[in-house]
Formats: sequence, C-alpha cells, structure tokens
Amino acid sequence: MNKQGKHPKTIGILTGGGDVPGLNPAIRATTLRAVREGYKVIGIKNGWKGIISIDPSKPIEEQEYCFDLDEKAVTKIGRTGGTFLHSSRTKADKVSLKDIPDHLKGKYTAEINDLTEEALTNIKYLGLDYLIPIGGDDTLSYGFRLHKEGVKVIAIPKTMDGDVPGTEYCIGFSTCVTRTIELTHELRTCAGSHERFLVLEVFGRNAGFSALLPTVGGAADRCVIPEHPFNMEHLTALMVDDRNNNPSKYAVLLVSEGAHIMGGEEVYASHETDNFGHKKLGGVGELVGSQLKKLSPKFNNGKEINIINQKLGYLVRSGQPDALDSIVPTAYGNLALDLIAKGIYGQMVCIRDGVYGYTPIDAVKKDKKGESIKKVNVEKFYDTNRYRPIYQNLIGDPMLIMTRD
Repeated sequence: MNKQGKHPKTIGILTGGGDVPGLNPAIRATTLRAVREGYKVIGIKNGWKGIISIDPSKPIEEQEYCFDLDEKAVTKIGRTGGTFLHSSRTKADKVSLKDIPDHLKGKYTAEINDLTEEALTNIKYLGLDYLIPIGGDDTLSYGFRLHKEGVKVIAIPKTMDGDVPGTEYCIGFSTCVTRTIELTHELRTCAGSHERFLVLEVFGRNAGFSALLPTVGGAADRCVIPEHPFNMEHLTALMVDDRNNNPSKYAVLLVSEGAHIMGGEEVYASHETDNFGHKKLGGVGELVGSQLKKLSPKFNNGKEINIINQKLGYLVRSGQPDALDSIVPTAYGNLALDLIAKGIYGQMVCIRDGVYGYTPIDAVKKDKKGESIKKVNVEKFYDTNRYRPIYQNLIGDPMLIMTRD
C-alpha cells in the first residue's frame, strides 16, 4: 500500500536504441524515488522488443523480458555505463517477419508488421499505469505512438549525438564529447611523431553536434558535419596549412559519420537496415583520409602527407558516465516522477534555456525524410568556408552552445 492508502500505481521503465553512459543513473534515480513514494516499478528488458515479447499467457514469474525493480536492484548501477535493462533497435510498429516473437509466429505473416496491439495487451497485462521510455528520437517516436493509443507516457531523451528535438541536453552527450576530446588528445602524440594528418570519424548521422562541440573544446583544427557538404580540395588546402603552421607538423580533422563530400553521398558500412529503417553508416573517415593523402601534394610543394585514420565509434559511448551524465539523468528521473505526481503525461522531460522542464512528446517527430529535425544551426555556428565552429555572440545561448533547436 502507498502512503495514500491505495493500491500502488505501477511504473514501467525501458531503454531503447544505442547504449550510452547515463542510462543506469536515470534508471536508478527513477526507481529509488518511485519505490520510496509507494509505487511499484517494473523494468522491461531490451526496449520495445521486450514490450512485444512478453507472453501474457504465462505467469509473471516466468517472463524473460520483465522483472520488478527495487532499491537493491538499482543501488549500485548508477556508477556504471550502458543499461542494465539492455536495449534493442526494435520499433514495435515495424517488426520484420524474422523478428516476430515465437509465441506470435503465425499470427503475423507480412514482411513488416505492426505489433502495437501486442504492446498494448502487454502493458495491460503488466498493469502499467505509467510508462517511462528512455531513448533517442526513434525510440521516443514510438512512445508518442503509444501516447496516442492512450498510454500514459513520460519520455526521457537519450542520445550521444545530442539531436533529440525539444531539449538542449540528451543523456550520453556530455560523455561522448568528453571521450572524443580525450581520445583525440591521446592520438595527437602519434600524429605529431610522424607529422601526419589525424582523421577521426565520430558518430552523427543527421546532426554534427558530436563533431562540432569537441572541436569547440580544442580537439581538432577542422570538422565536417552532415548539415553542410564539403569541398575536398578546399578541405585539403586548409589541413595542409594547419599542419605546416603547427610546430609539430600535424593537423586534426573530425568527420561526422553522416558527412559527405560535395556532389557525393553518405558512406555506408552496410546497406542492411535496422528496425528503424537506418542503413549502418561508416567509412567516410577512411574515404576522406585517402583523399587528403592523394590531394596533399597539390598544396604541399609536391610532397605527400600520410594519414592516421581512426574510427572512434563505440569507444565514446562505453564506460562510466562523466559528471554531467551522472547529474542530469538523476534530475531527469526525478523530473519524470514530479510529472507523475502531478498527473501530467504525454510529455518529454527536457532542458530548455538552461532550465529543467518538460515539453509535449510529439517534439520528437521527424521531418518528411524520417530524419531528426534538430540539427546544427549552420548559419550561426558553422563557418562553411573554414570548416570550423563559430563561437561568438553567445549571450543568451545554453551552456552547451549550439545544442538548442
């Protein structure tokens, strides 16, 4: 019984999409506050895959994809990275035939299937009064779908790309930027020793925040981002100039995975798509590196400049959260409980103008191409001639400049 003398309300928590540091602190904070205030909390494993994979014909103790959360279960997880609820890139209204849960095979026969009916059945089976999905715009866009179906959803934004619309901060972004700066500085010694270009590919499918902000922090001389195609010869000329003006004879470039050469297209590691419909990006860093090497003699008195090429990839999303990704997720979890206490739902917790708040969950909707509508404000923050950030006239901008949509 809760402190109001009624049967406890039940809250479900899940994490979806790519893992980032900060997810466990959010789960911990939400659970501790909820349990102490008399709520029952259920953890749903593997994101939206879990919500459709629960078999309501079985008793709760036999379920693989859900379990009760209490203080003992979450006390120690806040200092760790990843998500102890595990994750998936499943979107329950676009499930391929091969991914249909075993107990539903035969009921769904199309190549792509909408299993929202099963999600709603299982939410009722679990007795969830509220559902807290933690994820990026793909995960939360399905949360919006469930909100429209009548589920009381309070969303928490997460993505190391920093591109969830409606908020200036997403869980995981600070650690991503911190790791990128740290790793770049570690690799400088190799670039300087061999007088090379250091080309680092970082995440960022549609938005360049994860390349731009580390460059602001001194990680690189130049960066190229998805929002603005770049001229390869002009980039080479700039990089040669940077290298030759550096006493240690090296220069550093950050390349967003979604960046592309002017007149070219995005580079894919694979043409297979995930359940969100995304092809796996990867390889643009190697392409840019090879072109820099090939074109460098033209701007370096006929002498070729060699490359150190490194894809940072999962290194920037692994390990324990930094300070900001320990503090903000804790605040977000408590903010979600504040909304539940006030009877407010259909919202996403957020930071706007540097202040904690909330915004309607439909903020996560995408443009007509299915891309996030939150991108770098190129006109204000990116010098399209110099391929580097602009940081001036910042009065009134958020602490993490350039992240407001």
